Amino acid sequence: MKLTLQLRLLPTVEQADALRATMERFNAAASFAANVGFEAGAFSQPSIHKLCYRELRDRFGLSAQMAVRAIGKAVEAFRTLHAQGRRVRPTFKALGAVTYDERILGFKGPDKVSLWVLGGRTILAMVYGAYQGERFDRIKGQCDLVHRDGAFYLYATVDLPEPPPVPVEDFLGVDLGIVQLATDSDGNAYTGADVEKVRRRHHRNRQRLQRKGTKGAKKRLRKLSGREARFRRHENHRISKAVVALAKDTGRGLALEDLTHIRSRTTVRRRDRARHSGWAFRQLRAFLTYKAALAGVPAVAVDPRDTSRTCNACGHCERANRKSQARFECRQCGYSANADLNAALNLRVRGLGCRKPPPELAGLSA
Repeated sequence: MKLTLQLRLLPTVEQADALRATMERFNAAASFAANVGFEAGAFSQPSIHKLCYRELRDRFGLSAQMAVRAIGKAVEAFRTLHAQGRRVRPTFKALGAVTYDERILGFKGPDKVSLWVLGGRTILAMVYGAYQGERFDRIKGQCDLVHRDGAFYLYATVDLPEPPPVPVEDFLGVDLGIVQLATDSDGNAYTGADVEKVRRRHHRNRQRLQRKGTKGAKKRLRKLSGREARFRRHENHRISKAVVALAKDTGRGLALEDLTHIRSRTTVRRRDRARHSGWAFRQLRAFLTYKAALAGVPAVAVDPRDTSRTCNACGHCERANRKSQARFECRQCGYSANADLNAALNLRVRGLGCRKPPPELAGLSA
């Protein structure tokens, strides 16, 4: 399993200036390489290298490997655009990410790293949390230098072995929603009230500052940028950690909804559109999946179709069973429960169905 570790750099003022200058020069070189390749109809590393490698070194003052990495960034952009069916000329932001590999980067112990910058190598201090520290010795190969909110970070990809999934006899169904971000089949609900409160506050602040339109207001908008997303991310980490821990402690797997294209398949009232569009279900699902894999908890994706309309007690499915957003009441047997809990129980049942042996083993006995 591949994970990305974030390491924060602590450069001096002079080192920060050197890092910014290097990023600007590198991205200008990558844009130049992309332009050369686009004009010549050349989109591979060898072909672009042949066309402009020498000029990249002379014009932009890059080392041999930095010039290679700049060409590599242009090639990756072409590959992504072509996969999308687009034939356009890519350009890169001045402070876009810079890819470093082992030839131009080296770790000097657990708290220092050596990076190539314009003018030569520089050794920078760095800090990171306990989570990154436990996996620091697995960092190999390339890292990305990123500038965000005035700070510099190294993003390092590590490959962790996945523990074999533990055999389970039961599943914990997890229903994802907007009002309740997650509800499990044990009846535990993880509310989205705090996320909605933060969303509304930031929405009001953005409206107020955008109407004001002054230089100070624009500066404040830039400062507020990303806070709401970071809060959502924190909540999704917290919820996914709790759900996976519960499944692991009780020896169960996770039955998760496959919500692909859910936004195009659902409609909401006008007043709820902003809340619906900001629903970070994909991120929460991704966190649940990778945390489960790290913990050795089996996770299966099940079809969520009609889980909110189907009675967990008798199996009767009818739209009228869903009395309201929060309430489920079966019109056939009279079973009533919280609507999200009923859906999570249905997901659990469908998760159990995923344990059936493949057809070629169905007739074999132990």
